[in-house]
Amino acid sequence: MPNDNDQDSNSRGKKKKSDAERRIQQAARLADILKMLNLLRGYGRWNAAGLAREFECNERTVRRNLKVLEYAGIPIFYNRKERCYYLRSDYSFPVLNLNPEEMLGQAIATVTTKAIGLDISEGAEPTTINLAATNEEMQEILAQAGELVEVLGLQLADHSQHQEIIRTVQQALLNGKQIRGLYRSPYRDKDFELQIEPYRLCLIKQAWYIVGRGEGMPKPHTYRIARFKSLKMLELNASIPEDFTLDEYLGNAWTVFRGESSHEIELLFEPEAALLASETRWHATQEIKWHQDGTATFKFTVDGLDEILTWILGWTGRVQIINPPELRSLYRDQLKKGLEMLGE
Repeated sequence: MPNDNDQDSNSRGKKKKSDAERRIQQAARLADILKMLNLLRGYGRWNAAGLAREFECNERTVRRNLKVLEYAGIPIFYNRKERCYYLRSDYSFPVLNLNPEEMLGQAIATVTTKAIGLDISEGAEPTTINLAATNEEMQEILAQAGELVEVLGLQLADHSQHQEIIRTVQQALLNGKQIRGLYRSPYRDKDFELQIEPYRLCLIKQAWYIVGRGEGMPKPHTYRIARFKSLKMLELNASIPEDFTLDEYLGNAWTVFRGESSHEIELLFEPEAALLASETRWHATQEIKWHQDGTATFKFTVDGLDEILTWILGWTGRVQIINPPELRSLYRDQLKKGLEMLGE
């Protein structure tokens, strides 16, 4: 017969869920509840058994989610004759009152998420359409804003063939599941299979990336979405470290890949280039000091030199590398290779 000590031992043996895992499960449940509300708003006939099949859960979970909707003030009733759940026919959802600035923000979000290369499903457009349907004033402001605002020249990686892969990653993150797919790396001769516990899906500079821990790897890595040839969600649970943050993971990387050592960068820009470069905040650590002759010193603290070297090469002839010496050496080597390719 089990005693209290046995029960305590069993309790300790069970793995405690992290806050991150709990948040993901809560988000997944909320998504199910909102989808259930959408189904009940339609013209179908839904009973507990039908909803349980739709959501692949038991009827007890269905009734619990219906209670959540009732507590939120949504009038759901059960028609005993038809044995189905309905929303009260005279019920209308509250109209969200947005001020002009908030509506402009929604319109900009819609235009931005439709930008070529972003390819994040339908983006913000369905929400904008629903908001526009609530009243004429909102419809007019949203329409005008959509005509006056354009998003061009983002120069994003081509994700047009990867919408399904992005959706798969989103679903895996919401459900706390692992993913597996065929990956192409420019540093390997052949495609190879990857199994990943995804931590984050993030847009960094011009491309979508997965940050996660590959099978058998001790620490997380960064994987570019556009390099996946295929991807599927597994039934295996993923475990996101409770203390994981993107800021800490990326550190002071110039763009995506964090180098092993930290470097204090000091660059001197010519006057015209200094004006152009100062219009953009290139890095979180950026500092600018202007000089009387119009030149400017830019300072950064970065982890690794490869990525910032690529950026500096774009300013060739208009910038001097003051520090560190090893960056000057790498820069000189790249210029020599370029001249050799030109036959100089």
